[in-house]
Amino acid sequence: MSTINLLYQSRYPINDNISVEIPTVGQILDHEDDYYSVINAFTSMPIDMIVPLDDAGIDFTSLTEWDLFLLMFNGIKGMDTHLVLGDLDLSRFEMNINEQNNSIILLDRSNGFVIDRATHGKIASILRTIHHLKKDRRKPANEEAKQYMIQRAHEKARRQKNRKTVSQLESLIIAMVNCEQFKYDFDGVRDLTIYQFRESVRQVIRKNDYNNLMHGVYSGTVNVKELSQDAMNWLASTTQ
Repeated sequence: MSTINLLYQSRYPINDNISVEIPTVGQILDHEDDYYSVINAFTSMPIDMIVPLDDAGIDFTSLTEWDLFLLMFNGIKGMDTHLVLGDLDLSRFEMNINEQNNSIILLDRSNGFVIDRATHGKIASILRTIHHLKKDRRKPANEEAKQYMIQRAHEKARRQKNRKTVSQLESLIIAMVNCEQFKYDFDGVRDLTIYQFRESVRQVIRKNDYNNLMHGVYSGTVNVKELSQDAMNWLASTTQ
């Protein structure tokens, strides 16, 4: 998805009935915990949920991301999703069967709105694009590897259990406002959409990397012939 499709938008249409909101940094800061809980619920892969799935006796390798979303949907229905899905009321949706192919869908009978596997995939994809999230496609090669991943996931969860939650967005804002290449102050950054802000962060990092490379080139510690064309052009598109 190209930058031009999102840079000046506050909403991205998924279909005629469903759109994904692109809120401002300020809007997110006012509802940060709730907002990122919804983002995680829509974008999580089974590998991201190893511990709760294992505690429930569910093999994480047996689920697709759509299966996981359906499994969590009753909890998601109770979340505040207005900064992600606007006026769409998830509490109206119930699991149903698509009679054409016998697949499970989420149906709002009162409005005729449907969320199926493809719709969920589009929502998750645009949210990953907006927030620079990568889809974790890793799968264990065998049973031994799977058990090792489960063990490591439980160990990580135990280490993080009593760790104080810190706003990653606030930390990033502080870092950027105090960076000479970022032109917004603490008030101005609140008006940027989260996509504009994330893209700006990525571009500043790219510019700093470029400057460091050029310093290495000029000092003779970096061979310019070994650098790619992308590395030599900090103006290249930041979109991955």
